[in-house]
Amino acid sequence: MSEPRVPDGDDAVELPCGETRSMSVFDLGMREYDCACGASHAVVTDVNPPERFLPEFLVVTLREAVETTSDEMPEFGTPHLMGIVLEEFPEEVVAEDASENPDMGYSMLWITAFDSRRLHEIIVELVVELMEHAISHADDNSAMTQFEEQMLQFDVSEFVEQYRAERDLDADDVYV
Repeated sequence: MSEPRVPDGDDAVELPCGETRSMSVFDLGMREYDCACGASHAVVTDVNPPERFLPEFLVVTLREAVETTSDEMPEFGTPHLMGIVLEEFPEEVVAEDASENPDMGYSMLWITAFDSRRLHEIIVELVVELMEHAISHADDNSAMTQFEEQMLQFDVSEFVEQYRAERDLDADDVYV
């Protein structure tokens, strides 16, 4: 017999905290889920553009620089960002394939143990690490030195605060 608030069926999602919910609870416009466990979990779908987390100029640069190997995802996007997060925090991110359920409006769903603001900070931190790694492979030591100097002045929390205010991430706009 099922417990109250625990869904039966194929669309059940076990959240990072251990709670279980129906996938239908997570709609396209949702950025965060206030869970019965007391935590707020960040919610991301594959239809969210990477500009949700990063400025457009950086997304364009990443698309030009990062080669993808998937025909299903021919250009760098949100699934790649969430893949990086999942690789770094495998126990704190749940990834669900919703491609068999066309009513959902998305193909992939990610739910994290941390809230949407912390997820935003993590994505920025990981992208900066990737950029630093890429620059370290360049034959130009001055580029690496210049990048490191700029990163000493870069405050991830302040960037995220300003970017979220600029993008109005508290609005109900699905694509923000």
